[in-house]
Amino acid sequence: MALEVYRWTQHLCAEDRRFALYENGVMPFMLSVSAEHLQRFKQLLVEENPRPGCSPLTWDQLKSARCGELVHLLTEYFPGQRAWEMARDIFAKMNQTELCLQTQRELNEILPNLEPEALSLRKRELTLEEDESDKIREYKARVMSEHSTLWDRTSWPGNNVDFFYQEPCREDTLLQCLLLPRKPQGRQPKTVVLQGDAGVGKTTMAKKVMQQWAENKFYAHKGWLAFYVHCQEMDRPEEQSFSELIACKLSGSPALASRILSHPEHLLLLLDGFEELTLTLIDRREDLSEDWSQKMPGSVLLTSLLSKRMLPDATIIVFLRFSLWKTVGPFLNSPSLITLMGFSAPERSRYFRSYFKNRRDAVAALRFAMGNAVLFSMCRVPVICWLVCSCLKQQMERGSSLPRAFPNATAVFIHYLSSLLPTKVRHVVGETPQEQLKRLCSLAVEGMWKNQWVFSEMDLKLARLDDRDVEVFLGVRVLRRAVAGGDLIAFAHPSFQEFFAALLFVLCFPQRLRNFQVLDRFRIFQLLAHPGRRKNHLAGMALFLFGLLNDTCALAVEQLFGCKVSLGNKRKLLKVATMPPDGDPLTPQHGLPQLFYCLHEIREEVFVGQILHNHRKALLVISKIRDLQVSAFCLKFCRQLRELEVTISWAIAKATSLSPGPLPSPQPEGSDLRSLWWQDFCSVFKTHESLEVLTVRDSVMDTEAVETLAAALRHPHCNLRKLIFKRVGSLVVSEGIIRVLVENQYLRHLEIQDTEVGCQVIDALCNTLKHPWCFLQFLSPYSVRWFFILKVVWRISVERRLEGCPFDPTNGADLTRSLKRNIHLKTLMLRRGSLERGEECPPVLAPQLERLSLENCDLTPLSCESLAFSLVSNQSLTHLSLAENALQDDGVKQLWNILQHFPCPLQRLVLRNCALTSECCQDIASALDKNKTLRSLDLGANRLRDSGVVLLCQPLLNPDSGLQVLELEECQFTSVCCPALTSVLLHNRTLRYLDLSGNGVGLQGAKLLQDAALKRVLRPEVVLYVPPLRLTFGCTCNR
Repeated sequence: MALEVYRWTQHLCAEDRRFALYENGVMPFMLSVSAEHLQRFKQLLVEENPRPGCSPLTWDQLKSARCGELVHLLTEYFPGQRAWEMARDIFAKMNQTELCLQTQRELNEILPNLEPEALSLRKRELTLEEDESDKIREYKARVMSEHSTLWDRTSWPGNNVDFFYQEPCREDTLLQCLLLPRKPQGRQPKTVVLQGDAGVGKTTMAKKVMQQWAENKFYAHKGWLAFYVHCQEMDRPEEQSFSELIACKLSGSPALASRILSHPEHLLLLLDGFEELTLTLIDRREDLSEDWSQKMPGSVLLTSLLSKRMLPDATIIVFLRFSLWKTVGPFLNSPSLITLMGFSAPERSRYFRSYFKNRRDAVAALRFAMGNAVLFSMCRVPVICWLVCSCLKQQMERGSSLPRAFPNATAVFIHYLSSLLPTKVRHVVGETPQEQLKRLCSLAVEGMWKNQWVFSEMDLKLARLDDRDVEVFLGVRVLRRAVAGGDLIAFAHPSFQEFFAALLFVLCFPQRLRNFQVLDRFRIFQLLAHPGRRKNHLAGMALFLFGLLNDTCALAVEQLFGCKVSLGNKRKLLKVATMPPDGDPLTPQHGLPQLFYCLHEIREEVFVGQILHNHRKALLVISKIRDLQVSAFCLKFCRQLRELEVTISWAIAKATSLSPGPLPSPQPEGSDLRSLWWQDFCSVFKTHESLEVLTVRDSVMDTEAVETLAAALRHPHCNLRKLIFKRVGSLVVSEGIIRVLVENQYLRHLEIQDTEVGCQVIDALCNTLKHPWCFLQFLSPYSVRWFFILKVVWRISVERRLEGCPFDPTNGADLTRSLKRNIHLKTLMLRRGSLERGEECPPVLAPQLERLSLENCDLTPLSCESLAFSLVSNQSLTHLSLAENALQDDGVKQLWNILQHFPCPLQRLVLRNCALTSECCQDIASALDKNKTLRSLDLGANRLRDSGVVLLCQPLLNPDSGLQVLELEECQFTSVCCPALTSVLLHNRTLRYLDLSGNGVGLQGAKLLQDAALKRVLRPEVVLYVPPLRLTFGCTCNR
């Protein structure tokens, strides 16, 4: 079992994720070059001649260069496309064909934007005196001393006797790729943002950069001078210059600092600690300064550095939390973004195995953690991973059931944080533990509402935390000092602040606290505002609040914290969460609703069911494995759900085996867990009788996942009526999905957009359409790969136009016969297709069709003539759209003849943008004069001009004219035809809607039309579109 768990976690770290962080960096494939081949590459590279006027590369520069640094050297010494050509030629000499192809492919991709020159090698030489060089060496020695014992001196929360630090295995790769030249210009970024959640190792990474720089291992060829600057160093009441700040780091050497800052191209700045910033960045660029020697407020100094107003040639690396991007991002100049993810799934697995010495315990703990995807996701943060392991180990040693002790992620924090407090907090003389705990919670919640993570002495006083309280919480490492020796205080980890803030709202009688803010409707909507911690800094607090309201967790709070609990806010949450918030509805880009995560955390079926019972529509983006578990849990309780739109992104497809690709053998245990969550997700189609619409968009799945979905849709209790696929993988629309059309007798609507479909699926569709139990009424394949479906409507020869599409021409005829035998299909919509221009085709319009749309399908005049003859025998078709086909006047001539001389039920005809001219308007007028069933005609975007419009107006003057809608947008006419249009408005009794927009009728023509419309007496109201206004006379009528 341990091997199965290990294989699953290894599978989560798929090969294609290796370079995900560097997808915008050039030559990421260099990272896959083996050490032996990399050494050979260097040996061949040193023999090449660089650009004229530059000294050649030396072996000293190359021998210790890692992959990322080697890319730098290539792009600097061989500027522009020469770098790629050089790499390709060297790989060719090494017989590395695949690497040659990757190099050429990337060059072709970025060549249009590739800058002809890379960063200049002719930097101004930074010449240092001997004593200055000695000070630099002293500075490097001090940096190495400060950071060499980083792991031993890191202050982790709680009793860290059993704590150990495990370095993420990708850190070394990340370090060398931080400053990779970026696409598409192939230029090194001057500003890099390394962003991630709190605790994933951003500051650790900054310290490691400094350490490697001091050891001449970080881009040694650059000759940089690196400085780590914590934002608190600039957040001071007194003004200071940047040269003074740098001089302090050089042991008080202003002359050396000035010399260095005079050569900013040699400067590497690492800016960290933005979450502890209390100053406000400056919006007005004119208030900034470029003078690094000038004293200025900290806000001006920091903003000047970030915006590159000061030291524009310096290289800056910014370390930032996701939640602070909205604050800091707007001030950055063309930043390159890299995400630091923390522990990958295999690294979390390795941590569990290392922590638990007993193999059986390690497997049991890991399986439990993986069973709660939210909790396992939290373990990406190293300290939280240790925290979880510590709590699980304690319960296992007591023989407790892990699921019973920890019903959710919140329970883990209850057990851990309560273990920190009893010995030192509860024995303070003269106070109850509740009073001290409530003051701590008050501090936390005030910070959360203000998005404040560090607290001043004044903040502590407002929360009534005195020095004794602070020292107690510092001693148990619930709090920490934001800067060593400073006055600012912060919680040891942001999740602790989120937890204690939520705890305040379940404690009894919290209103006794000064400045307490009741949890009202506004605050609840704040907590549930946006999904995900990256967009809403209150997301963690919301998760803990719902978790604490779980009955098991509430009991644990009373027992472990010794505090009375009130569930009054649970009733408020129930009342407010059932009401949709004001504002725009969620879009697919939002991911899962934050409410779903919160309800998954509370884990109480009655409570969840009351909130979700009346939800009618859900839009879900499943981009992480936890999204799958959470959505599967919550959808079960959406009993009135009618419409579900889901996106399974590429990331989740890879991570959860919902995408093409070989799986490890034997099947890993974890995949059974994921399959169970996917089956739970799909089970809603069996259990929710009201669910009628499913839209799957921008998704990929493997065969097994698709079959699970198809089996659910084929279930006898599935009442789905509409099935829509938009931009899905080639395996999603499968034969199993097509069989749903027969086995699910409720399904009436199938729509497929921008999706490649194989020949076997087309064969399956043919067989399905002629099946007597197929009741499909609406078929709409929009993709260009589906254009041969049009043989349903016409037998058209398929020859040269079927480029790149594996299609047997006999399939078209089969599909045609299938359609004829299917008496239920009422609507067929085809777009962005292509038909062969050429031989004549007999009319085979299916007699049962009521709506047919063939827009932008390369129809020809010959095709239109065949269709026109089909209308003679068709007594069902009421809506026909041939828009965006170059039919021309000759193509539609036979169509007008049929409408003029034969009875036809057609009510709406769309010929927008069909290359028509005024020459066809006499035929149109004759048809309108004789045909009384046509109600709506769209002739927009055709060159009808004034003469054509005048002809069209003549039949509309007849008292028995039946036309109600006429659209003449952008038909290139002027005010010359306005008198004719005016007569129509005055005398026509049926016209409801007239669109004349996009034509040059001018103000005089518009005024003439307006006056005529106002004079309509005892006639239906008309909606008149005349540039530049929309004029409505009477009540607006719907078309």
